[in-house]
Amino acid sequence: MEYVTAVPHPRSQAASVRSGRRSLAVALLAGALGAAVALLSSRQRWSAATATVAGGDFPLTAQGSDVTGVPASLAVVGLAALVAVFAVRRAGRVLVAALLALSGAGTIVAALLGASDRTALDEKAAEASGDASATVESLSHTAWPYVAAAGGALLLLAGLLALWYGRRWPAMSGRYERDGTPRPRRAARPVDPDRPEDLWKALDRGEDPTGS
Repeated sequence: MEYVTAVPHPRSQAASVRSGRRSLAVALLAGALGAAVALLSSRQRWSAATATVAGGDFPLTAQGSDVTGVPASLAVVGLAALVAVFAVRRAGRVLVAALLALSGAGTIVAALLGASDRTALDEKAAEASGDASATVESLSHTAWPYVAAAGGALLLLAGLLALWYGRRWPAMSGRYERDGTPRPRRAARPVDPDRPEDLWKALDRGEDPTGS
């Protein structure tokens, strides 16, 4: 009985290569843009309110970093994971891609939870008034938490693309990786007896510069 081995059609191979390149480009763009958006959003004003201080209204604002530091931290982790995807292979690539996706998901959750948070402003009101029980009034929120969540969504997209298409992506060249195989030694250059530096180099290599 003869067994016939199926050979992939050249067109299917070319289509696979093209889809891998497109997914790679989209993942790189989405991951880098998502991390940048999440970091930028964390530095913007997320909420504002007023506190009563000495009988008057005192305006207070809170940046994203005041509310929660999770989106910015996960954005850095996601960006590092995006770079590390190309440094590992096989199971390592899957683990790093999963970390990238989880960074995006965590950024989304933290940003949405911070969209209605008032703890940071209450703490500022207590500090400004000197009353630990002081709270804020006329609380309002901006759209920046949702922008941070959008950045997390881009990181999540990059992670999912890496999980699905990562096996088709290239890895860093192993040209400079040492595998334990002895490297052939270069042939020693002839020693010129009229050049003292050649004599010293030969002696350093343990050779006899006067030998023929």
